[in-house]
Amino acid sequence: MADASAVVVEEHLDVLTKTGEKTGVSKPRGAVHRDGDYHRAVHVWIFAESTQQLLLQKRADCKDSWPGQWDISSAGHISAGDSSLVSARRELQEELGISLPRDAFELMFVFLQECVINDGTFINNEFNDVYLVTTIDPIPLEAFTLQESEVSAVKYMSYEEYRSLLAKEDPDYVPYDVNGPYDQLFQIIRQRYNQDSKAQNVTLQKQLQRYAPVSLNDELTDLSDADKEALSLIIKAAKVMDDIFYLQVWESNPALRDWLNVNADASEVEKSKWKYYMINKGPWSCLDENQAFLTTKDSAVRLIPEATKTVSGWKGLEYKAAFPTLKPPGANFYPPDMDKMEFELWKNKLSQQDDATSFFTVIKRHSEGFSSSDHTISKTSHLADTGDLFTVPYSTEYKYFLTKAAELLHKAGDLASSPSLKRLLHSKADAFLSNDYYDSDIAWMELDSKLDVTIGPYETYEDSIFGYKATFEAFVGIRDDKATAQLKMFGENLQVLEQNLPMDNAYKSQDIHVAPIRVIRLLYNAGDVKGPQTVAFNLPNDERIVKDRGTSMVMLKNVSEAKFKHILRPIADACISAGQNKLVDFDSFFTHTICHECCHGIGPHTITLPDGKKSTVRKELQELHSALEEAKADIVGLWALKFLIRQGLLPRSLEESMYVSFLAGCFRSVRFGLEEAHGKGEAVQFNWMFEKGAFVLHPNETFSVDFTKVDDAVESLSREILTIQAKGDKGAASLLLQKYCKLTPPLKLALQKLENIQVPVDIAPTFPLAAEILQQ
Repeated sequence: MADASAVVVEEHLDVLTKTGEKTGVSKPRGAVHRDGDYHRAVHVWIFAESTQQLLLQKRADCKDSWPGQWDISSAGHISAGDSSLVSARRELQEELGISLPRDAFELMFVFLQECVINDGTFINNEFNDVYLVTTIDPIPLEAFTLQESEVSAVKYMSYEEYRSLLAKEDPDYVPYDVNGPYDQLFQIIRQRYNQDSKAQNVTLQKQLQRYAPVSLNDELTDLSDADKEALSLIIKAAKVMDDIFYLQVWESNPALRDWLNVNADASEVEKSKWKYYMINKGPWSCLDENQAFLTTKDSAVRLIPEATKTVSGWKGLEYKAAFPTLKPPGANFYPPDMDKMEFELWKNKLSQQDDATSFFTVIKRHSEGFSSSDHTISKTSHLADTGDLFTVPYSTEYKYFLTKAAELLHKAGDLASSPSLKRLLHSKADAFLSNDYYDSDIAWMELDSKLDVTIGPYETYEDSIFGYKATFEAFVGIRDDKATAQLKMFGENLQVLEQNLPMDNAYKSQDIHVAPIRVIRLLYNAGDVKGPQTVAFNLPNDERIVKDRGTSMVMLKNVSEAKFKHILRPIADACISAGQNKLVDFDSFFTHTICHECCHGIGPHTITLPDGKKSTVRKELQELHSALEEAKADIVGLWALKFLIRQGLLPRSLEESMYVSFLAGCFRSVRFGLEEAHGKGEAVQFNWMFEKGAFVLHPNETFSVDFTKVDDAVESLSREILTIQAKGDKGAASLLLQKYCKLTPPLKLALQKLENIQVPVDIAPTFPLAAEILQQ
């Protein structure tokens, strides 16, 4: 007997603002359309590459909107509390009987549909997340399992023919304005598949030419046989950081890498794709504000026989592993459809919030099929009523890779002759498996070894939602003892610099630690070393260690030498006035780089907010932190050099050359693009200095420094940024970046000149010794 008490519960939808943000209110579906509330839905299009056709479904006659008309392959509302991608996968499965993994779905764009039908009784104000699933061939019609209450039939049609019918407003088809935003669907497909391979290769070659190929190596004569054997194991462990980083960039990125590698010899354009992909470590170009240079068309083919009903003689559904044209701001650290509000609402429900904002966790969804039984969940993840999101430690998420790297580091640690290197390698191997990096980072700071190693999760640039999550990287080199000894003065004067910083004394720290500085010649790097190459780094970023022990710096001297020779010197010849051109020299460039890294270790880090709460600059400024911190280190680095000159600790001969070398360096770094932290920071500095008259543009289109104005301009910008950081003032940070982080006419003029004479933007290093080791 049927249960008479059974009641069909009407679907509830989240009510949004007119700009698409959640209001915190949900209502029944019928009430939402009755009242014209804004809400969200998904559109999923299935596109067959071989025939250039879109799959259409015919809406069931019982539907309350557009009954009996041909429409999107699959579509549906996003129920209250659900995520976009989960909804897209569910609708495709329910309506058509197709079950596909997350990497089959490419988010193309968001489309706002505003219309009124059914004599005004159905108001549709809908934000639609439009997805594309790219299959190799059409799916046989007998493979579908149609949901009769939703779909009465399906058919394939040429995308151009379908667009033509929409343009004619054919009454058999649900209307979409192809002269408006929805035409993006057709434009994207047309551009993607009408691209000429020769033209694509020409574009890729131009992009490749912006990187000067450089071979980096060094002598190993000072290493013992045991250390040379340890070096081989360390380089192999460093290579594992590459595997992790590819996965951190995007879920299907490793599949794309492998596909491009296998097909690299198929043609000249495939070879160019592979070369440029290897520089960027993903399909988005670092020097073009992360514009995609590849599309899902170029991606890996995957076969899922069980995606649909079995059809005799058909091997199953083949699709392209998708990636979005727009680089995901949260990389692969967060669910791709998670927004800031969802994260904050979830985080605020947690009794312990540190795991959510930790450097060393990823965020997942229960609704995407992940569960506590799949992972060793962090302490906040099991708490009741915390929603769909939960955290997974890196040690679990990347266990396969980290176990391999840990084994290699333990073996290297057993061989290493230096006690401090032994300690570093063993403690880092332990940290990979425990997810506790504190002791290993202290061991890294105290490293005193001819063989210099940095390996682990450190920088947070890839997380442009919050700047919380760290990417894995590795740098292996030989210490330059003479150069290291010469730099001791900088680390020993950090407390003096802190006490004299141009900001209110209330914000200054009394506990700045001496910063060890090591100069190395790089033998190999891996992991998050994509695009423009770093010349130095200041680590760790963990505010606990910065507070307790300070930071340590590593300078990559052979990288700096290569950049000066191939990039900065040609920039100076093109853009700096004849009277100041000779002031651009390597010593000034390298010395400012040293001071830049030193200045990461001074200024505000752990701060007290106006309400008395303790926090960090990183947590308060979130996604703005990286750009502002790079600008701070640069401009305060200039201020610090002038201070040290006045104290008699640096020669006065440096005074003018450091400013002119810095001016030339502005053009170098801005070329990295305004989506990159260093490029953003450099644009802010140049435009501020130009506005204050410290940088001058001459009629012959060259630039110079006004030495009568530059000191005040440097100090005023230093004060501005330091004060913003000390207050944790995200609003002020945003205003500063909005005003000054722009490609202004003077910058555009300089960049165009450099492009015309084809000065490389950066270097693309190769490492012969490491390559030989990795082939063994």
